[in-house]
Amino acid sequence: MEMGKYELLMVILIVSGYGFVDGLRMDYYFMMNCPFAEGIVKNIVNRHLRADPTLAAALVRMHFHDCFVQGCDASVLIDSTKDNTAEKDSPANLSLRGYEIIDEVKEQLEIQCPGVVSCADILAMAARDAVFFAGGPVYDIPKGRKDGTRSRIEDTINLPPPTLNSSELIRLFGQRGFTAQEMVALSGAHTLGVARCSSFKHRLSNFDSTHDVDPTLDAQFAKTLSKRCTSDKSEQAFDTTKDSFDNDYYNALQRNTGVLFSDQTLYNNPRTRGIVNAYAFNQAMFFLDFQQAMLKMGLLDVKEGSKGEVRANCRIIN
Repeated sequence: MEMGKYELLMVILIVSGYGFVDGLRMDYYFMMNCPFAEGIVKNIVNRHLRADPTLAAALVRMHFHDCFVQGCDASVLIDSTKDNTAEKDSPANLSLRGYEIIDEVKEQLEIQCPGVVSCADILAMAARDAVFFAGGPVYDIPKGRKDGTRSRIEDTINLPPPTLNSSELIRLFGQRGFTAQEMVALSGAHTLGVARCSSFKHRLSNFDSTHDVDPTLDAQFAKTLSKRCTSDKSEQAFDTTKDSFDNDYYNALQRNTGVLFSDQTLYNNPRTRGIVNAYAFNQAMFFLDFQQAMLKMGLLDVKEGSKGEVRANCRIIN
């Protein structure tokens, strides 16, 4: 019964707080005579995730990497040309996956509603649907974003590297309008997926003789990571349930088995440790805070009206 009340509260908060946001609308595609847009996105996303559940993490990560660079405008989807190196070819984005899902959704939507559904909205909806598919919270998002017309590799400097400490993360996210709690909640997206060895090998002594193993890393887990790291592309899951959206990521931080330095620092810093402990204890609280932070992230520097376009092909500016 209590859970039912909690879910009702979430619905009330979302609908009352975000029915109309910065010109976006929950019912935007109904207003644009494309009522099946969300259903098409969900069906295609779910089909791909049933075949490869690891793509859930990929879609959430792609949405984050899009929004933190020039806002949620699908700039991460644009291909490089001979005259321009795009965001997706930045070292920070080379491991992004799932572009083919967005392409398929766009192709189907262009048949149903030509020139109506933006790539930015497709990516935001796909990430939302991926969270739910993996067992996370269900939530609605406002639609009506337009696609950007700029995608440059140098803009990806805004993405947080895995070497930042908690104070640096608080400052970086704060510059985008997020609180420390929202930053910790968004970090919980690492409940899905894996990290490549190149992003955490600096924590292991066998890769750098100039220092010992990171003291914030559990000694036994450090040995496990060392064995796993046979190359820069070797992978390690963030938690023990890499394809399930849950709060195990925060439990891992409590055990000092956070894979990235930027993950473990959230528990080691007194400013954020209490938030980590709260989410480790209360998954429902994490789910609520995560979805509200995702709603907020999805509104970063949104392009509206003449400030953007609806691409015919998500990889190419019109």
